Amino acid sequence: MAGLDFPLHAEQQVLLDSVRRFLVDHVRPGWHELSESLGLAGLALPEAAGGFGGGAIDIALVMAELGPALAGADWLSHAAATWLLARVAPDHPALSELATGSRRAAILCAASTATMPVVDEGGTVRGTAMLVAGAAEADFFMLADSGALLLIAAAPDKVEQRHRIMHDGSVSADLGFTLKPGDAELLATDAEARELAEFVGDLVLAGRCAEAVGLIHRMIADSIDYLAQRKQFGASLGTFQALRHRVADMQLAAMKAAALVEVAVLAVERDLPDRAQAVSAACIEVADAARTVGESAVQIHGAMGLTEELCLGGYFKRALAIAAAFGPRAGHLARFAETAA
Repeated sequence: MAGLDFPLHAEQQVLLDSVRRFLVDHVRPGWHELSESLGLAGLALPEAAGGFGGGAIDIALVMAELGPALAGADWLSHAAATWLLARVAPDHPALSELATGSRRAAILCAASTATMPVVDEGGTVRGTAMLVAGAAEADFFMLADSGALLLIAAAPDKVEQRHRIMHDGSVSADLGFTLKPGDAELLATDAEARELAEFVGDLVLAGRCAEAVGLIHRMIADSIDYLAQRKQFGASLGTFQALRHRVADMQLAAMKAAALVEVAVLAVERDLPDRAQAVSAACIEVADAARTVGESAVQIHGAMGLTEELCLGGYFKRALAIAAAFGPRAGHLARFAETAA
């Protein structure tokens, strides 16, 4: 159902099967269910820290499954933050609690927030980060700036939070920083920080693309089921040629998006030279597919398409939110052109 096709080793297949079985009985799992029942809080952490040792493929597999459950936004932010923390500070004392899910982290990077705060020399942070995904319930903020990587505790006297319920039902946070020198833990600077910030940004984008693919395929499946059940003029809607062509267009858009997402995830997993190009291409194609498939699915369902009685409306809203979170299309086109040259 998820629509992503990777060569999986035994542990990854077990992970995928476990998530799918779990979601059969837990339609909208919360953080505690994902962390305590499935152990997903430590997916991106190494085994030495009590984690699974997963990478971009593992994250993408989980995100594609969590997409239709509308449960992936907070988890992706935590997974990216913990991966980065373990990369730069493998012996950090917070890793054990982050691995169990008793404490949560959120990533602050160009791909996870609408605006970034200002990081001065020496690691002082000032300003506001707007619409930070996964930050509403986080205990730590992993700030990945082009010049510094900082770990910030979510203390009220250091970080002012304003929670926002988004149109798709997810919760983000605006963060206002009033940090004094030494309040943030400086983990990396200069070239190392810049490279890791770019990488974790691509990791977040690839994860969101995988989530969108899961949503897209669920919208197609629901539309096909509806066409088989609904009748008009004494015949199933699925027998009408125009609607069959519409579904074929939806499936073609989904196939194109999934193919580019697979390339992007593999490029992130292997840190290939064309990683930036592959991720931007996937973002552009996924944004187009989300709108094409979502609009068609709503039209197929008629006036019921956006009612609360059907899950379809929630899927479509989340897919549009993901597309918006990719950032300006022109930015990805320019990035693609620069890296392809």
